[in-house]
Amino acid sequence: NMLYLYIKKKQQEVVGFLEANKIDFQQMDIAGDEDNRKWMRENVPGEKKPQNGIPLPPQIFNEERYCGDFESFFSAKEENIIYSFLGLAPPPGTKVRTAVLPQGPFI
Repeated sequence: NMLYLYIKKKQQEVVGFLEANKIDFQQMDIAGDEDNRKWMRENVPGEKKPQNGIPLPPQIFNEERYCGDFESFFSAKEENIIYSFLGLAPPPGTKVRTAVLPQGPFI
């Protein structure tokens, strides 16, 4: 199944990055655990859900806080803002860019 391989490759990339950077994580099985699947579907924000309403893994959370999907993870990694994306403090000595909004009035 091509979709399965596509998802598996993305999951492996996320897991590999987290392991390489010694970031603690827990994988949640949504294929074999209906409670986990239901939790994920309920906790992905509406604007991040596809039209059919069923978000595909990997979806990344920090506890209850939704961080993003694979595309936003990949972008944060490329832009070197992965720790803020994950809601984590960077390790000491890490050179990290922080994404900030420009100063000015909010409308």
